[in-house]
Amino acid sequence: MMADERLEDNNLDNNELDFSAPVAADYNDDSIQHLSWNEHIRMRLGMYIGKAGDGSAHDDGIYILLKEIVDNCIDEFVMGFGKSIEIDINDGKVHVRDYGRGIPLASLKDCMGQINTGGKYDGGAFKKSVGLNGVGAKATNAASSYFRAQSFRDGKTKIVEFSKGELLNESGFEDTDQKNGTDITFVPDSELFGNYHYLMEYVDEMVWNYAFLNSGLSLILNGQKYQAKNGLLDLLERKIGKTDTCVYPIIHIKEGFFECAFTHSNITSNEEYFSFANGQYNPLGGTHLNVFREAIARTIKDFYNKEYETSDIRSSFIAAISIKVDNPEFEGQTKTKFSSNYMDKDNETTIRAYITDIIKRHFDKFLHINSDVAEALMRKIIQNEKERKGMANIKKLARESAKKVSLNNRKLRDCRVHYNTNSENRLESTLFITEGDSASGSITKSRDAQTQAVFSLRGKPLNSYGLTKKIVYENEEFNLLQAALNIDESIENLRYNNIVIATDADVDGMHIRLLLLTFFLQFYPDVVRGGHVYILQTPLFRVRNKKQTVYCYSDEERINAIKSLGAHPEITRFKGLGEISPDEFSYFIGPNMRLEPIILRHDMTIPELLKYYMGKNTEQRQRFIIDNLRIEDDTNIDKIEG
Repeated sequence: MMADERLEDNNLDNNELDFSAPVAADYNDDSIQHLSWNEHIRMRLGMYIGKAGDGSAHDDGIYILLKEIVDNCIDEFVMGFGKSIEIDINDGKVHVRDYGRGIPLASLKDCMGQINTGGKYDGGAFKKSVGLNGVGAKATNAASSYFRAQSFRDGKTKIVEFSKGELLNESGFEDTDQKNGTDITFVPDSELFGNYHYLMEYVDEMVWNYAFLNSGLSLILNGQKYQAKNGLLDLLERKIGKTDTCVYPIIHIKEGFFECAFTHSNITSNEEYFSFANGQYNPLGGTHLNVFREAIARTIKDFYNKEYETSDIRSSFIAAISIKVDNPEFEGQTKTKFSSNYMDKDNETTIRAYITDIIKRHFDKFLHINSDVAEALMRKIIQNEKERKGMANIKKLARESAKKVSLNNRKLRDCRVHYNTNSENRLESTLFITEGDSASGSITKSRDAQTQAVFSLRGKPLNSYGLTKKIVYENEEFNLLQAALNIDESIENLRYNNIVIATDADVDGMHIRLLLLTFFLQFYPDVVRGGHVYILQTPLFRVRNKKQTVYCYSDEERINAIKSLGAHPEITRFKGLGEISPDEFSYFIGPNMRLEPIILRHDMTIPELLKYYMGKNTEQRQRFIIDNLRIEDDTNIDKIEG
């Protein structure tokens, strides 16, 4: 039974949506518009780079702009030209330098500023490239307030400069002693991305992925070197952390244009995959991932000569896979899902046959040689089977309870668009998790009911640290929350791209945040690892006079607002979300919404993280709190006003 069935047919409030008839409008020759290539990109940015965003989310547009430029550098490396890429990001300005062949100088302007112009269409100059449509660099150009491209080629160089896709300057050919390659500088346009900021944790992850997928390549990000010798084995080791979290050592297979690394985890029951095609991360998987999962399950069943339940094989399975093909096909310009069926343009070898053969030969041989791994794997599958059967009745009762309770409590105010749909704005789908009726009511009244849903908590949730997943189905709050998110079976069914914890900025609110994060990390860590969980930043103060209102998120912003508004402004300290009116709330959860992403550090595993913050090491936590204590000082107001 799907989550929307369990939660009262989506619980949409009709009085919050506009169902009025469309207003008639004239449609004539004057209605027809012709847009230039850059105008079209700027007006329909989502078609080219997904959502815009301000950099709070890992899939926001500013990271796609960076990726499009670096992808071109990677294509040069794949073709055997240039072994290093330099990336510098400073105050929102991005600089990328590769040492490939360099763009042909006479074509530099057109390659950067003419749609459907490039060297990747016939597949000759760029085999197994991720970019085939001639759009990436142009999209970055059109979406940047400043864009500069310089090519170095055989002792000559040329520069072109643009603003929002419009040519500013084009130099002639000049002599140079620089090595061949391309040098790109761009500044994302604040008109499109607002007060954006690059979170270096996201950029760090992106650059590491490039290193893992391209052995022998060196990437330099703001002076730090990124390089991997063992490909996806290194990637999975970094994702997993300590080896004692694995049921057996990571198995690494590499042949031809396919590579994979995998193991079973002993700390989670969820599947987790990192899939790539032609160097492009595919968070929604696709053909290659589907075939890989089937091949793993089939090989295991054949090896043990037993038809295990596929879910028992896949439970707690973690893997990274990569494939490179000619003329790759993706769903959408942002390439989140790989859809090719053949390895090459001659359509001689299917991806299914290619991957299945590699997995069958290598994995089967490995299990025959390594009997200890084979025994550990069999024990894990049997353990998964016992746990599944033990949870079956609990899940059945929980589903019935969820449906019955939701009909009465209406805890979920749903939205029209969901993440796991094909809607154009699915990336904007958001679920606010909030506490209490007043805060829930304010958000519900001020939200965009098309893309924003609200889930209301009743008091503080249970501390789930150290508990088994059984509690998810027995605890009413947890049961209804996982039903709303639709993550019972798999994260692939997640209904909202953004899960936003919206609690008061006080001690109780902080405690609720911690308990919710414990719930996700304990039972659904992939939701956090996938970059779906955020904290809503709401203002602490409102500073206003008769002409202007300024909302302040910190003491520093409050002090600056008092200075800017002049003598004796009115200062309000918001104690809780329920004190903010719906009219004001629409500002905080609209285009200017501030989100703080939950990002997992790689120097601490999830069990270590939960044990430190939620375990019995009271003395260590007390020391941490004392060392990081911040005391709010309201005397600054008196000093400024005086």
